[in-house]
Amino acid sequence: MNSITLAGYAGHDPEVRYFESGSMVANFTLAVNRPTKEKETDWFYLEIWGKQAQVAADYVRKGSLLGIIGYFKLDRWKDRTTGEERSKPVVCVHRLELLGSRRDAAPGLVEPVAPEPAQAKPAQAEPADWGPPSDEEIPF
Repeated sequence: MNSITLAGYAGHDPEVRYFESGSMVANFTLAVNRPTKEKETDWFYLEIWGKQAQVAADYVRKGSLLGIIGYFKLDRWKDRTTGEERSKPVVCVHRLELLGSRRDAAPGLVEPVAPEPAQAKPAQAEPADWGPPSDEEIPF
């Protein structure tokens, strides 16, 4: 099974490309910290297509905290200048989760929401029988 799940921070704003077919792709890197004393960081190249790419283009900025699920692939090509075969590991993302809060978003990224006026709510008293159920109340 080829599956990868990562949580980390966007290394830069997504680079987005649109195609005549109407599809789009977003590419950026993800920095994932290893839980070691040296605090090493692993970098992953991400490739996101379709609606998830639009979400990345609209909401992901450098430093955004993200969770991703995808699969690993190896991009291969021939270098134009040297003619050598080259390759780069890439994570193809099929699920993107924005893990940061709205406060973490870049300024101007999310429209501020005006707070609703406070409404008086009736106080709700706890029921008199508040607490764990007795043995007679459990149906099994």
